[in-house]
Amino acid sequence: LSKAAKIAQRQGARIMGLGAFTSVVGDAGVTVAADAPIAITSGNSLTVAATLEAAKLAAIRMGTSDLTQGRVMVIGATGSIGSVCARMIAQAIHDVVLVSIEPERLIDLKRTIQRETPGARVTVATRARGLIGDCDMVVTATSAFGQRILDISQCKPGAIVCDVARPPDINEAEAALRPDVLVIESGEVLIPGDIDFHYDIGLPPGVSYACLAETALLAMEGRFESFTLGREIDISRVKEIYGLFKKHDFRLAGLLSLGHYLTDAEIVAKREIAERLRSDPELLQRTKRAASQKLAKIPIRSKGVSDGARS
Repeated sequence: LSKAAKIAQRQGARIMGLGAFTSVVGDAGVTVAADAPIAITSGNSLTVAATLEAAKLAAIRMGTSDLTQGRVMVIGATGSIGSVCARMIAQAIHDVVLVSIEPERLIDLKRTIQRETPGARVTVATRARGLIGDCDMVVTATSAFGQRILDISQCKPGAIVCDVARPPDINEAEAALRPDVLVIESGEVLIPGDIDFHYDIGLPPGVSYACLAETALLAMEGRFESFTLGREIDISRVKEIYGLFKKHDFRLAGLLSLGHYLTDAEIVAKREIAERLRSDPELLQRTKRAASQKLAKIPIRSKGVSDGARS
C-alpha cells in the first residue's frame, strides 16, 4: 500500500482511498498514512453512512412502518465499521444485538452504547445463533473468511440482511434458501456526471463502492487530508461525509442484492412471502427446517473462500 501511494503521487494523485481488505489489514491505514506522501483515507466513514441509508431504504421498501420499534443485530460488532454502525443504530432503534468473537471488546462497546444512549437495550453474544430469529435487520460487517457468518435459514420472516463486508459474507446459494429475506449489499454510490474509472470494478458504469466514493468526495472538496483512519471511526466524521454526499448530489445507486439491482416486483414478492410466513407459524417452522437442511449441504464459506481453503 505504501508503494501504491508513492506510485499514485507520481501520477498526480493527492489522496488515495483504501477499501475492501485494504481498509482492514494492519492498522486500517494509520501506518500507511504516516509513510505515504499523499493523504490516505479508508473510506469507512461513507461506508457506514451509505450502509445505514441503504438499510433505511430497504426497511421502507419492505413495508416497515416503524423500524424504531424493531431489533437489529450487528455481526462483527467490534470491528471498525460494525462498532460505529452499532452505536448509530442504537441511537435510532434502541434495541441492538452485538455479535463478535471478542468478548472483552463487546463489553466495552456495550458500555459505550449505554453511555451514549441511556435506556438502549443492548444484548451481546459471541454467536448469532439463537438470537437471529428475533431480529428485524442484520448488519454483517466481518473480515472473517472461510466461515458461515450467519444461519439465514433461521431469520425472521421479511428480515433484512445488510451485508457490508467486501467481499460479501453471504453467498447466493445461502440467500436463495429464504426468498422472504432481503439480502442487500452496503450502499453502492452513483457518482454524478460522466464517470470513467478506467477499470472494471464489478459495478455498473458510474457506480462505486462507498469507500471509493468517499475518496472522490474529498478530492472534489479539495480536502486532501487523511479523513478516516484506524479502527475507531468518529461518528461526527460519518455525519460530515454524509453532508458532502448530499452537497455534491451523490446518491445511492439502488438496492443491490448479490450483484443485481432489485426491482419493485422482486420486493413485492418478498413482502408477500414474508406475510404468509408471519400469518402461519406452522408454515414458518417448516420453511425454517427445510432451509436448514439445505443449508447443511452448502459448503461453509464467506468472502468466496471455503472452509477447507483457510489453511
